[in-house]
Amino acid sequence: MTSDDENRLGSTRIRDLLVIALVAGVALWIVIRYNYGAFPSLPWPAGVSLYILAVIEFVTGFVVRARVAGRDIGRARGQLHPIAVARVMVLAKASAILGAVAAGGWVGVLVFLLNNGLLDAARADRPAAVVGAVGGVVLAVAAVWLEHCCRAPDDPESDTDASDAAPA
Repeated sequence: MTSDDENRLGSTRIRDLLVIALVAGVALWIVIRYNYGAFPSLPWPAGVSLYILAVIEFVTGFVVRARVAGRDIGRARGQLHPIAVARVMVLAKASAILGAVAAGGWVGVLVFLLNNGLLDAARADRPAAVVGAVGGVVLAVAAVWLEHCCRAPDDPESDTDASDAAPA
């Protein structure tokens, strides 16, 4: 491996997102376990922003994918600037991490709520935790999809890491 390969930004790996989700889930479970009474009730729309971001990134993925496939990337008027593609790639990486943190955190809260089924407050908070957990997963999947769409068609890594970087 050369120095350039070591410093190169690689694709987001699913296992890294799973580790992030696991750490966030354990951390939130610990926080909620010892401080549940101090929190207000969880409204179910709390995780809706994750779905909105996921839809935006999913649609952006199709736009970028079409431009990349049509080789419509460049500095000419009407083309997608390469810096814009790089910015979209950074957005996708950050959103994948956000989705993993949100999914893991909400699952940690949900595990606590399911274990405290006798409390009316815990039963009332479950829908919000489910909406948030699913929203985090949806955002992470959309972000990985967007990142995959930013790859150049002749990228040698796109064939070798396709199973690790993008959903089937």
